[in-house]
Amino acid sequence: MESKNPKSELTVMKLKPIEATPESFKEFGQVIEASPDGEKFGPTDAQLDLSKGIPRFYIMNLQNRPLKFSTITHHASVTQCLGSIGGHVWYLGIAKPSLVDSEEVKNEKGKIAVQSRCGHFYVPPAIEDVRVFRIAGPKFIKLNRGTWHAGPLFKADAMDFYNLELSNTNVVDHTTHVFKKENGVIFSIDE
Repeated sequence: MESKNPKSELTVMKLKPIEATPESFKEFGQVIEASPDGEKFGPTDAQLDLSKGIPRFYIMNLQNRPLKFSTITHHASVTQCLGSIGGHVWYLGIAKPSLVDSEEVKNEKGKIAVQSRCGHFYVPPAIEDVRVFRIAGPKFIKLNRGTWHAGPLFKADAMDFYNLELSNTNVVDHTTHVFKKENGVIFSIDE
């Protein structure tokens, strides 16, 4: 499902959203839903890695985030949790983590690894590996370390989200791939 824009020579890739469930999202992280008060910690709770810094839990006010994207980001040192305040519908572009260590870069043929300005190595996400998830209701998502993500995206003019990451994630652990520049592609959510 693609269409060519003759003016800019960009390809628009239309993606149908997948409903985020614990099963559909497991390659990328977790979908966390309500559990009874007093329930013991277990595998349905967010399995967090906040060990490389000071955790930061805050509310983001986002405005004008339409259902399209041409950049995707990952954080190599931390898991991240995102959820809409009020359980409103939102969307997230996703691709699997592609972190590699420096030995893999030297030893594996065929991998085109890049060193991030943050110091780690990764393989850029492939166009065909990008998915879009729809998140609705009283739940949040936990992204595994290195999971590529674009968004939150939504139809409203503005929305508030809670975000759990590290205090310096967006300064020292923010790697972005620009599909528009590198691949001539823009993704559009077909909703």
